[in-house]
Amino acid sequence: MAKKSAVNGKATPKSADGSTAGISKKEFERQLALLQLELVKMLDWIRESGHRLVVVFEGRDAAGKGGTIKRVVDPLNPRFCRVAALPAPTERERTQWYFQRYVAELPAGGEMVLFDRSWYNRAGVERVMGFCSDEEYWEFLRAVPEFERMLIRSGIQVVKYWFSVSDEEQERRFRARIGDRSRRWKLSPMDLYSRSRWVEYSKAKDLMIEHTSTPESPWYEVDADLKRRARLNCIAHLLSLVDYEEVVHPEIELPARQEDLGYRRPPKGSLNWIPTPY
Repeated sequence: MAKKSAVNGKATPKSADGSTAGISKKEFERQLALLQLELVKMLDWIRESGHRLVVVFEGRDAAGKGGTIKRVVDPLNPRFCRVAALPAPTERERTQWYFQRYVAELPAGGEMVLFDRSWYNRAGVERVMGFCSDEEYWEFLRAVPEFERMLIRSGIQVVKYWFSVSDEEQERRFRARIGDRSRRWKLSPMDLYSRSRWVEYSKAKDLMIEHTSTPESPWYEVDADLKRRARLNCIAHLLSLVDYEEVVHPEIELPARQEDLGYRRPPKGSLNWIPTPY
């Protein structure tokens, strides 16, 4: 059964994997191609101007952060646009200043970094799962606004997205992952446990927004129940926040091939070719 759209009340089709698409695959790919071209232009300007951009992606498990990040970085030069997805801290890192390992991931001039989860782990999973003390938690909420003001004063643009997904849609995505061997790796024991702590995560998120959404560094909410629309809307919004201009590059001329003066290459049959079953 098609799901009713919260926007216009009309039924929206479902994609092949059962999720509510809200937009056809063909139209999604057409719009995505246009947006990705603009992302290329934006990164060109970032490289040319020396701008530094940080984009933070947070949200519920299975909310679609990873899929959106993938669509952002796909057309971009990985030398200047990278994803920071840090694992759990080591014993040594647990004794450091909390922000220390994240600072090491910040961009240099002409770079953009996308954080697939970030320092806000302390306000979410660490708080709900009891991985930090109350004192550490409240100190984090006090420190984050000033930490981000420091980044902004240093010239780093900080953009923060929260991907919001409904209880019903998260459950559907979890069940789809359980039933698909190729996607089961996306479902960690922590993800499963988060289902049983849904209300606690809601409280933690609301408190986080209250304390850390500031005029200098606001949180932007992404309605992620419709994956395709969420991806397009998020990319379009990111582009609107960066005051980039198209960089004019010199025309490229392909040089003529070197003249062959009779060099004889080894026979193709002497090389170790891979099998060609396709």
